[in-house]
Amino acid sequence: MKIQWPTPGDVGVPPAIIFNFQCSMFNPERGDYETLVVSRSVLSGSTKLMFNKSFLPAEWEPQSHVMLTWPHEGTDWAPYLPDISKTYLEMSEAITRYERLVIATPHPLKVGALLAGHLNKEQMSRVYLCHCKSNDTWARDHGPITLKAATASPGRPSLTMLDFRFNGWGEKFPADLDNRITRTLHEDGAFDSEEAGQDGATRLIRPRLADHDDFVLEGGAIESDGKGTVFTTAQCLLAPHRNQPLSQEEIEQELRFRLKAKRIIWLHHGNLIGDDTDGHIDTIVRIAPNDTLLYHRCSDPTDEQYADFRALEEELRGLRTADGKPYTLIPLPQPQPIYYTYDDEDGEVTERLPATYANFLIINGAVIVPTYGQAANDEAACEAVRQAFPDRDIIPIDAQSIIRQHGSIHCCTMQIPK
Repeated sequence: MKIQWPTPGDVGVPPAIIFNFQCSMFNPERGDYETLVVSRSVLSGSTKLMFNKSFLPAEWEPQSHVMLTWPHEGTDWAPYLPDISKTYLEMSEAITRYERLVIATPHPLKVGALLAGHLNKEQMSRVYLCHCKSNDTWARDHGPITLKAATASPGRPSLTMLDFRFNGWGEKFPADLDNRITRTLHEDGAFDSEEAGQDGATRLIRPRLADHDDFVLEGGAIESDGKGTVFTTAQCLLAPHRNQPLSQEEIEQELRFRLKAKRIIWLHHGNLIGDDTDGHIDTIVRIAPNDTLLYHRCSDPTDEQYADFRALEEELRGLRTADGKPYTLIPLPQPQPIYYTYDDEDGEVTERLPATYANFLIINGAVIVPTYGQAANDEAACEAVRQAFPDRDIIPIDAQSIIRQHGSIHCCTMQIPK
């Protein structure tokens, strides 16, 4: 069968769109006939063959690893490297109580020795260190976005790691080294998992790696409910220097195809002052089980963010699930404004930092919640997260060192599903 694909110059063809053709074909990796989706993106001119039985898991589903990219003297963390290293040690200690940890660092021996002084032997056995050069440390945005097969086949990888282009949040910062980290980790075997075969022998299974370098997408820009709905923000994905000249509709087509999503929910309000990402979803709204949304609420009418976040709250009230029901909404308090003063070439500068409790990390059996040295707000945030995840341990970790570089705990990490 020959398919005549349209091109961008054809009459009636938009500058970028996905064309799909479906047929039934035997899938040797599944041993059965499945629906094969043959898709051509006019954006990249590429044709992809994909068996359409994978999905983007929710973060609370079982995980095999969490990924960190460790701070070092060649990053913007240099002026307070001891402080941020202490925070990364606290995150490592918490994560390795529950699951494995992959660390990308240009100094694996040095970081390994540091970890050995703080983790017990069992926890250290769960750590994988890989030599990687890096521009910065935001694993959420340069790490892999991982799809999972709906049904597992023995001896075959059930995970597909999508390696999107990371360009420093719209070319704001250098990102060439960070953009290579996922491939380096994958080739090094950092994400391999063991599987017992029918003969009793243990095999290493390596996830597939899919090159999506023709599309800019950061992990912090999306949230998945694991059922086909993906949340994102218009202010981020439509920001300059990401995927122009694509329109919102064209970007949605790309997201549906690449993430196997059934629907995309776009939010248009809620942009934290000081946020370098142009409004990542993981700083303002997070999905939890049972169609629950935790969201950043600003309750102070005198705060300059108040109107924007009230508009976000109203937007969330109007959303409906795939079944047509309203979401359960749980507000997270807004931290008291945090400011950071530093010297640059123009003199002393004071800026407001984008502190948020929404940037928590869900791991196997626990949720790690950022705190900011504000006892009442910190406890209220932990209680709100506990309400959404009653069956998990709640682990508060002071994120005041992380927020100096305009991020928090979720921004530093990337989970890999099991």
